[in-house]
Order: sequence, then structure tokens, then C-alpha cells
Amino acid sequence: MKIRFVAGFSPIVDSAAAGHDFYGNKLGLPVEFESDSNYSTIDVEGTKHFGIWTLRDAAMSTFGTEEWPAEHPVPQATLELEVEDVSAAVAELEVRSVKLVQGVRTEVWG
Repeated sequence: MKIRFVAGFSPIVDSAAAGHDFYGNKLGLPVEFESDSNYSTIDVEGTKHFGIWTLRDAAMSTFGTEEWPAEHPVPQATLELEVEDVSAAVAELEVRSVKLVQGVRTEVWG
């Protein structure tokens, strides 16, 4: 697969407060809380997107439920890659026995 760049990275935390404490207070990163959600962003030069995501929000986005399904390992982070051809990249990963929790889909932002 041809990877163009890392589009985003977000550690997944149990709670927004715990994420803010660790990444903002302990590491001293400039955490910006999005008031309408539990999602936070961190503005660090050289990154396209760096955020903090709660497990609940990851479950809602991925499965449409508030709980992460027990049959899937609990994720520690998300990694978003901009690839030249999404369908080809998915096919390549599947050939390599990578289990995807989601198929190809178009998000509202593109």
C-alpha cells in the first residue's frame, strides 16, 4: 500500500479527565477540550491531527454503542493513514491477516 502520510493519532483513554490530566498536566501538551464532546485535540507542530479519544466515544463511532464489544481487543490508540487507494490498502491488509473492525466507509468529513 502506498501511504501518503500519517493523518492522525489519538490515544484512547478511559475518561476525558484522565486524558487531560496525563497529556495536559503531566506531559505539558497544549490540550484543547471540545466543549460539545469528550474529544480533545493537541496542537503540536509537525502533526496533522493529534487528539485524545475516550473509549466510549471510540465505541460509539465504530460500533454505535457506548460499550466496547468484548469480542474485540480494547484499543490503546487510533492511527489514521492517508493512503493512495483505500480499497487496495484494505485488500492488502486482509491478505496479511490483519483483522479490521470496520470496513471501508466514507465519513462526513470526506
